[in-house]
Amino acid sequence: MNEYLMKPIWKILLLSFFLFYLLSIPCLAGTALILDSDKQFDFAQHCFTNQEFLRAADEFKRFVYFFPDDDRVEQALFNIGLSYYKGSLFEDAIHSFNVVNEKYEDTKLSIQSCFLISKCYVHLEKPTHAIISLKNLIAITDNMQIKDEACYRIGWIYIETGSWEKARDHFQKISMENMGKYRIGSIYSEMDAIEFGDDGLIHEKNPELAAILSIIPGTGQLYCGRYRDALVAFLLNAGLILAAYESFDKELYALGGVITVVEFGFYAGNIYGARSSAHKYNRVKTRNFIDKLIRNTKVDFSAQNLGRRMNNHGVVLSLTYAF
Repeated sequence: MNEYLMKPIWKILLLSFFLFYLLSIPCLAGTALILDSDKQFDFAQHCFTNQEFLRAADEFKRFVYFFPDDDRVEQALFNIGLSYYKGSLFEDAIHSFNVVNEKYEDTKLSIQSCFLISKCYVHLEKPTHAIISLKNLIAITDNMQIKDEACYRIGWIYIETGSWEKARDHFQKISMENMGKYRIGSIYSEMDAIEFGDDGLIHEKNPELAAILSIIPGTGQLYCGRYRDALVAFLLNAGLILAAYESFDKELYALGGVITVVEFGFYAGNIYGARSSAHKYNRVKTRNFIDKLIRNTKVDFSAQNLGRRMNNHGVVLSLTYAF
């Protein structure tokens, strides 16, 4: 074909392609992803409900970023912290709840954020921080109901750490109208039924008495209810004492001296072990008492059912009794 004829053909083809591209632009624009605040918020909650907590946190963050003027921003910020809490990322949850407290004052969600911050610290085994968080809440609010709940929670943190008198002090700060709601009378009844030692701990075995009884090997362990340890301690110490006696009686002084040194170590260990057994016995008794107290009297303001109760209007918290 003549090259002069080819040039017009190529020009026509290029022009056709260009026109086709221009005409296709509106179609491509029509398929672009458009963010919708309702759908974004609902999707974030859907992730939370399905226990995809980290993804839920990211989706709520995306909602806050793209829709900063939406009325649900506070709820989204709170849900970010709640997602981290449910995902056991307690440090991240504390940071997120603090953001809610910084941006919003004296709202339902900011108050709930304070309570959940204290729960995060409890999970992190930082009871002192948990108590400080609740005391700060008491200091900044005039709402008696919130003050009472904070005092109640502080009391239980002290119970969990074995600080019985401090627990009583904070339970007594609860207003009379809420004493029944928090079952304070039942708590006092349970606590009054337990004998506390001079050190403020629940005990039924005296560690010093266990050590004294162990002058006769095994007796201290027997006192603590550790019968197998008592038998082993008695037989071992009795055997070594008898071996040392026989060695000296047969004028095997070197052997007798070695056996005596070994026996002294086992004898001292027998006394120390009996004392430790008494402390262990008391710790178990204390833990059992706390568990019983929780089962029988504790009012649980927990977030354990939040994932199943989230809806478009936010989060519904529940109060339950442990019967």
